[in-house]
Amino acid sequence: MPTDHTAVAPLRRWLQQHPRALPAAVALWGLGLLGFGLYLQHGVGLEPCPMCIVQRYALLGVVLLAGLAAALPRAATRALLVGTAAVAASGAFVAARQSWLQWFPPEIQACGRDFYGMIESFPLRRAIPMIFRGSGDCTAIDWTFLGLTIANWSFLNFVALAVALLMGAWALRR
Repeated sequence: MPTDHTAVAPLRRWLQQHPRALPAAVALWGLGLLGFGLYLQHGVGLEPCPMCIVQRYALLGVVLLAGLAAALPRAATRALLVGTAAVAASGAFVAARQSWLQWFPPEIQACGRDFYGMIESFPLRRAIPMIFRGSGDCTAIDWTFLGLTIANWSFLNFVALAVALLMGAWALRR
């Protein structure tokens, strides 16, 4: 195996010695984000939109998969990190789409109604809408921090999580 001469060599060595540290940190990071989302909903009174709910489920998937990666033997860690990065990338896609809708709002509010219409044609029409219930407008900007909306921050966090997970998977390669 060739010796690493890059700036990430110390990180790679550390991750190889502590393969559970990154997934555990990602799980905690995701739990913190979920907690903040619940604070914004219940403490501040912001209603999540359907796209926000989908992002929450993606974040929950990241937390669960990262927690699993931290708990399972090292042999499964790399594959789980890549899978978790894919879930984070899907959350980033939804957050990017919501950011786009906020920057260029459509004339007619349409951020989830077609999805609900599709679901109602299937037998689970009552169960699935309850899971994805969100009454807020996906184009509304109800909260900002440093000039960025919740969707913008969500996108940045999902991308950072995906990059960290992929770097971790790369560091654990043989």
